[in-house]
Amino acid sequence: MVLWLVLAVVVLAEWYGYQAVRTVVQHLSPGVRRAAAISYWLLTVGSWMIAGWAGSTRQTGNIQLKSYLMSLPVLLLGAKLIMFIPLLLEDVTRLGRWAMSSTGRPAGTDVAAIPRSEFLAKLALGIGAIPFFALLWGMVKGGTDYTVRRVTLRYPNLPPAFDGFKVLQISDLHTGSFNSTEPLERAVAMINRQGADLILMTGDLVNNRATEVEPHIPALAGIKSELPIFSSLGNHDYGDYVAWETPADKRANLERLMQNHAKIGWTLLNDTSHTITRGTDKISVLGVQNWSSHANFPKHGNLAQAHAASGDAPFKILLSHDPSHWEAQVLNYPDIDLTLSGHTHGMQFGVNLPFLKWSPVKYVYKQWAGLYEQGRQKLYVNVGLGFLGYPGRVGFLPEITVFELRRA
Repeated sequence: MVLWLVLAVVVLAEWYGYQAVRTVVQHLSPGVRRAAAISYWLLTVGSWMIAGWAGSTRQTGNIQLKSYLMSLPVLLLGAKLIMFIPLLLEDVTRLGRWAMSSTGRPAGTDVAAIPRSEFLAKLALGIGAIPFFALLWGMVKGGTDYTVRRVTLRYPNLPPAFDGFKVLQISDLHTGSFNSTEPLERAVAMINRQGADLILMTGDLVNNRATEVEPHIPALAGIKSELPIFSSLGNHDYGDYVAWETPADKRANLERLMQNHAKIGWTLLNDTSHTITRGTDKISVLGVQNWSSHANFPKHGNLAQAHAASGDAPFKILLSHDPSHWEAQVLNYPDIDLTLSGHTHGMQFGVNLPFLKWSPVKYVYKQWAGLYEQGRQKLYVNVGLGFLGYPGRVGFLPEITVFELRRA
């Protein structure tokens, strides 16, 4: 049902896009009108064909170029969906005027006899250019325009020795989406400049295969920290989206991925915990494998096991990749003070202003970007450092989050 609804919206957006072009050129010569119509459909059909070819080929030489080709129809469709809104409203108005017109109207009068406004068609084309160029900017610049977000969190139970403790979170690196090592080398330099006490990574190191991260191991191993760097697994790390020849191949891929975490110098927390001490004070860092309340994502994590391993530490931080885990299970453990997640990417597109935060992903995930609180417990959803599918970001730029823990 959802697929058919999406298909209907796409068809309507394409049709209204064509109607806007046809209206704008209606006063030009027949040859120009014909050329405009042919060009519109050639560009539309051609972009879908190129994207389909890029998505079906096994070529891995230039990952970024392949992603750009697959994003061509996204750029055009984004523009047409915005154009669709004023033109649809105009057609509803035209239909209303037709319905309310005199019953004595001349025979043959119909909705089409009420001319479409050329002004509205030009307006639709104009506003349609906004998402087109925004998405294009996101591909050229936004995908690696790394941003440091600083968040102060206050807790009455934070041990005194950890007052002012700085925790840095990265998430969703998706190293398989990068065609060179330069972007992550630049990100690592930014991470090191923050001078964090503790560095955490909350899953999705790769898109599908363990080998994707291997060209980036030297860069990621350059992250400096006096304390161990802890990491967790995300849904993409299990290789679930690859047609493996045998189950053994899939298991070997996961084992290789875990070995790559160790080669980078990260301590992978799979349903376990680690205690950090300062003098006589201590906090625990827990990590679980991916666990989601959504049926189409895996439930590998064992929170009860990780929690038991954390003992009596008075302050606890949990790494759990999928934010839906928070309401489904984590809130049942009131001594887990801070949960750090990723996964949503902010859908890599949206409006992210101090007074307005919106992305289509909010209709899928209740907690999808930024800070959420319930009682003393807090959840932070990092929108990720990498990208997947669409090779860019608009609004929700790649994020390095620095938390300063303070006693309330």
